[in-house]
Amino acid sequence: YRGGTVPFRLSADLHESLLKVARDTGASPFMVTQAAFAALLTRLGAGTDVPIGSPIAGRTDDALDDLVGMFVNMLVLRTDTSGDPSFRELVGRVREADLAAYAHQDVPFERLVEVLNPPRHLGRHPLFQVGLTFQNNPEPTLEAPGLTVRPEPLSAGVSRFDLLMVLTERFDADGRPGGLDGELEYALDLFDRPTVERLAARFERLLAALLADPDRRIGSVDVLDPRERRLLLDD
Repeated sequence: YRGGTVPFRLSADLHESLLKVARDTGASPFMVTQAAFAALLTRLGAGTDVPIGSPIAGRTDDALDDLVGMFVNMLVLRTDTSGDPSFRELVGRVREADLAAYAHQDVPFERLVEVLNPPRHLGRHPLFQVGLTFQNNPEPTLEAPGLTVRPEPLSAGVSRFDLLMVLTERFDADGRPGGLDGELEYALDLFDRPTVERLAARFERLLAALLADPDRRIGSVDVLDPRERRLLLDD
Protein backbone atom coordinates (compact mmCIF):
# COMPACT_ATOMS: atom_id res chain seq x y z
CA TYR A 1 0.00 0.00 0.00
CA ARG A 2 2.92 2.36 -0.54
CA GLY A 3 1.67 5.50 -2.24
CA GLY A 4 2.52 8.93 -3.54
CA THR A 5 0.64 12.08 -4.45
CA VAL A 6 0.90 14.43 -7.42
CA PRO A 7 -0.76 17.86 -7.00
CA PHE A 8 -2.16 19.82 -9.94
CA ARG A 9 -4.45 22.79 -10.47
CA LEU A 10 -7.21 23.55 -12.97
CA SER A 11 -7.71 27.19 -13.92
CA ALA A 12 -10.62 29.43 -13.01
CA ASP A 13 -11.69 29.53 -16.68
CA LEU A 14 -11.81 25.75 -16.82
CA HIS A 15 -13.73 25.69 -13.54
CA GLU A 16 -16.27 28.13 -14.96
CA SER A 17 -16.65 26.03 -18.13
CA LEU A 18 -17.23 22.92 -16.02
CA LEU A 19 -19.99 24.63 -14.06
CA LYS A 20 -21.61 25.84 -17.30
CA VAL A 21 -21.69 22.34 -18.82
CA ALA A 22 -23.13 21.03 -15.54
CA ARG A 23 -25.96 23.59 -15.71
CA ASP A 24 -26.61 22.95 -19.40
CA THR A 25 -26.84 19.18 -18.94
CA GLY A 26 -28.74 19.18 -15.63
CA ALA A 27 -25.84 17.36 -13.99
CA SER A 28 -23.69 18.15 -10.99
CA PRO A 29 -20.06 19.30 -11.32
CA PHE A 30 -19.05 15.95 -9.85
CA MET A 31 -20.90 14.10 -12.64
CA VAL A 32 -19.20 16.18 -15.32
CA THR A 33 -15.82 15.48 -13.73
CA GLN A 34 -16.60 11.77 -13.47
CA ALA A 35 -17.53 11.65 -17.16
CA ALA A 36 -14.23 13.29 -18.14
CA PHE A 37 -12.21 11.03 -15.84
CA ALA A 38 -13.92 7.90 -17.20
CA ALA A 39 -13.34 9.13 -20.76
CA LEU A 40 -9.63 9.52 -20.00
CA LEU A 41 -9.39 6.04 -18.47
CA THR A 42 -11.10 4.59 -21.54
CA ARG A 43 -8.71 6.40 -23.85
CA LEU A 44 -5.78 5.01 -21.84
CA GLY A 45 -6.96 1.41 -22.22
CA ALA A 46 -9.30 0.76 -19.27
CA GLY A 47 -12.15 -0.47 -21.49
CA THR A 48 -15.66 0.91 -21.82
CA ASP A 49 -17.19 -0.31 -18.54
CA VAL A 50 -15.41 1.86 -15.99
CA PRO A 51 -16.27 1.41 -12.27
CA ILE A 52 -15.22 4.38 -10.14
CA GLY A 53 -15.53 4.41 -6.37
CA SER A 54 -16.66 7.57 -4.61
CA PRO A 55 -17.49 8.41 -0.99
CA ILE A 56 -20.96 9.70 -0.13
CA ALA A 57 -22.06 11.44 3.05
CA GLY A 58 -24.30 8.63 4.33
CA ARG A 59 -26.68 10.94 6.22
CA THR A 60 -29.98 10.28 4.48
CA ASP A 61 -31.64 9.16 7.74
CA ASP A 62 -33.08 12.09 9.73
CA ALA A 63 -32.16 10.26 12.92
CA LEU A 64 -28.52 11.04 12.19
CA ASP A 65 -29.00 14.83 12.08
CA ASP A 66 -28.08 15.39 15.72
CA LEU A 67 -25.24 12.89 15.81
CA VAL A 68 -21.59 13.84 15.52
CA GLY A 69 -19.44 11.49 13.54
CA MET A 70 -18.50 10.14 10.15
CA PHE A 71 -21.09 8.05 8.31
CA VAL A 72 -19.41 7.96 4.90
CA ASN A 73 -20.34 5.06 2.63
CA MET A 74 -18.65 4.07 -0.63
CA LEU A 75 -20.58 3.95 -3.89
CA VAL A 76 -19.43 2.16 -7.02
CA LEU A 77 -20.39 4.32 -10.00
CA ARG A 78 -20.26 2.43 -13.30
CA THR A 79 -19.63 4.54 -16.39
CA ASP A 80 -20.53 3.23 -19.84
CA THR A 81 -18.26 4.87 -22.41
CA SER A 82 -19.06 2.45 -25.24
CA GLY A 83 -19.89 3.63 -28.76
CA ASP A 84 -17.61 6.69 -28.65
CA PRO A 85 -20.36 9.03 -27.36
CA SER A 86 -20.22 12.79 -27.38
CA PHE A 87 -19.25 14.30 -24.06
CA ARG A 88 -22.77 15.66 -23.62
CA GLU A 89 -24.19 12.16 -24.13
CA LEU A 90 -21.64 10.67 -21.73
CA VAL A 91 -22.55 13.19 -19.02
CA GLY A 92 -26.19 12.16 -19.51
CA ARG A 93 -25.27 8.51 -19.04
CA VAL A 94 -23.30 9.34 -15.92
CA ARG A 95 -26.18 11.40 -14.51
CA GLU A 96 -28.64 8.55 -15.01
CA ALA A 97 -26.34 5.92 -13.51
CA ASP A 98 -25.32 8.09 -10.54
CA LEU A 99 -28.90 8.99 -9.62
CA ALA A 100 -29.76 5.28 -9.64
CA ALA A 101 -26.77 4.60 -7.39
CA TYR A 102 -27.71 7.43 -5.02
CA ALA A 103 -31.16 5.86 -4.63
CA HIS A 104 -29.46 2.81 -3.09
CA GLN A 105 -26.73 4.57 -1.15
CA ASP A 106 -27.95 3.18 2.17
CA VAL A 107 -26.83 -0.33 1.27
CA PRO A 108 -23.69 -0.95 3.37
CA PHE A 109 -20.66 -1.43 1.18
CA GLU A 110 -19.68 -4.57 3.08
CA ARG A 111 -23.12 -6.05 2.28
CA LEU A 112 -22.65 -5.25 -1.41
CA VAL A 113 -19.33 -7.10 -1.48
CA GLU A 114 -20.90 -10.03 0.38
CA VAL A 115 -23.80 -10.37 -2.10
CA LEU A 116 -21.72 -9.94 -5.25
CA ASN A 117 -18.94 -12.14 -3.86
CA PRO A 118 -16.28 -11.05 -6.35
CA PRO A 119 -12.90 -12.82 -6.47
CA ARG A 120 -10.84 -11.49 -3.58
CA HIS A 121 -7.20 -10.47 -3.76
CA LEU A 122 -5.08 -8.92 -1.03
CA GLY A 123 -3.46 -6.57 -3.54
CA ARG A 124 -6.56 -4.79 -4.86
CA HIS A 125 -10.04 -3.57 -3.99
CA PRO A 126 -12.79 -6.12 -4.80
CA LEU A 127 -15.10 -3.82 -6.82
CA PHE A 128 -13.06 -0.91 -8.12
CA GLN A 129 -9.45 0.19 -8.29
CA VAL A 130 -9.92 3.87 -9.20
CA GLY A 131 -11.60 6.48 -6.99
CA LEU A 132 -12.85 10.04 -7.40
CA THR A 133 -13.62 12.59 -4.70
CA PHE A 134 -15.07 16.05 -5.36
CA GLN A 135 -14.89 18.48 -2.45
CA ASN A 136 -17.32 21.37 -2.79
CA ASN A 137 -18.10 22.23 0.83
CA PRO A 138 -16.59 25.40 2.31
CA GLU A 139 -13.63 24.74 4.56
CA PRO A 140 -14.53 25.17 8.23
CA THR A 141 -12.80 28.04 9.99
CA LEU A 142 -11.87 28.61 13.60
CA GLU A 143 -11.27 32.12 14.87
CA ALA A 144 -9.97 32.98 18.34
CA PRO A 145 -8.16 36.02 19.75
CA GLY A 146 -4.43 35.75 19.15
CA LEU A 147 -4.75 32.38 17.44
CA THR A 148 -4.28 31.54 13.77
CA VAL A 149 -5.58 28.18 12.56
CA ARG A 150 -4.96 26.63 9.16
CA PRO A 151 -5.09 23.12 7.72
CA GLU A 152 -1.73 21.42 7.38
CA PRO A 153 -1.41 18.86 4.55
CA LEU A 154 -0.08 15.52 5.71
CA SER A 155 1.10 12.72 3.47
CA ALA A 156 0.72 9.29 5.01
CA GLY A 157 2.83 7.66 2.28
CA VAL A 158 0.08 5.17 1.43
CA SER A 159 -2.44 4.78 -1.38
CA ARG A 160 -5.97 3.61 -0.59
CA PHE A 161 -6.57 2.52 -4.20
CA ASP A 162 -4.55 2.05 -7.37
CA LEU A 163 -5.45 5.61 -8.33
CA LEU A 164 -7.52 8.27 -6.56
CA MET A 165 -8.33 11.71 -7.94
CA VAL A 166 -9.35 14.40 -5.43
CA LEU A 167 -10.66 17.75 -6.69
CA THR A 168 -11.51 20.72 -4.45
CA GLU A 169 -13.48 23.73 -5.69
CA ARG A 170 -12.24 27.24 -4.95
CA PHE A 171 -14.22 30.48 -5.26
CA ASP A 172 -13.05 34.06 -4.98
CA ALA A 173 -14.39 36.65 -2.53
CA ASP A 174 -17.22 37.51 -4.93
CA GLY A 175 -18.29 33.89 -5.32
CA ARG A 176 -16.87 33.47 -8.82
CA PRO A 177 -15.15 30.20 -9.80
CA GLY A 178 -11.54 30.35 -8.63
CA GLY A 179 -10.24 27.05 -10.00
CA LEU A 180 -9.94 23.48 -8.84
CA ASP A 181 -7.13 22.16 -6.65
CA GLY A 182 -6.42 18.57 -7.60
CA GLU A 183 -4.25 15.71 -6.50
CA LEU A 184 -3.71 12.22 -7.80
CA GLU A 185 -2.92 9.61 -5.18
CA TYR A 186 -1.27 6.55 -6.70
CA ALA A 187 0.08 3.16 -5.75
CA LEU A 188 3.86 3.04 -6.04
CA ASP A 189 3.75 -0.64 -7.00
CA LEU A 190 1.93 0.32 -10.20
CA PHE A 191 2.91 3.89 -11.10
CA ASP A 192 5.90 6.19 -10.86
CA ARG A 193 5.62 9.94 -10.38
CA PRO A 194 6.39 11.00 -14.00
CA THR A 195 3.64 8.68 -15.28
CA VAL A 196 1.08 10.18 -12.89
CA GLU A 197 2.21 13.72 -13.75
CA ARG A 198 1.56 12.93 -17.41
CA LEU A 199 -1.82 11.46 -16.50
CA ALA A 200 -2.79 14.69 -14.70
CA ALA A 201 -1.72 16.74 -17.73
CA ARG A 202 -3.75 14.49 -20.03
CA PHE A 203 -6.81 14.85 -17.83
CA GLU A 204 -6.56 18.64 -18.01
CA ARG A 205 -6.04 18.53 -21.80
CA LEU A 206 -9.01 16.19 -22.36
CA LEU A 207 -11.28 18.08 -19.95
CA ALA A 208 -10.52 21.44 -21.59
CA ALA A 209 -11.25 20.09 -25.08
CA LEU A 210 -14.52 18.41 -24.08
CA LEU A 211 -15.79 21.38 -22.07
CA ALA A 212 -15.05 23.70 -25.00
CA ASP A 213 -17.22 21.53 -27.27
CA PRO A 214 -19.49 19.12 -25.32
CA ASP A 215 -20.86 17.70 -28.59
CA ARG A 216 -17.41 16.44 -29.53
CA ARG A 217 -16.92 12.67 -29.35
CA ILE A 218 -14.61 11.54 -26.58
CA GLY A 219 -12.50 9.51 -29.00
CA SER A 220 -11.71 12.54 -31.15
CA VAL A 221 -9.60 14.33 -28.54
CA ASP A 222 -5.84 13.76 -28.68
CA VAL A 223 -4.72 13.01 -25.13
CA LEU A 224 -1.03 13.20 -26.08
CA ASP A 225 0.94 16.42 -26.13
CA PRO A 226 2.94 17.25 -29.30
CA ARG A 227 6.20 15.93 -27.80
CA GLU A 228 4.65 12.58 -26.87
CA ARG A 229 3.14 12.25 -30.34
CA ARG A 230 6.48 12.97 -32.00
CA LEU A 231 8.16 10.31 -29.88
CA LEU A 232 5.54 7.75 -30.87
CA LEU A 233 5.82 8.62 -34.54
CA ASP A 234 9.61 8.42 -34.39
CA ASP A 235 9.36 4.93 -32.93
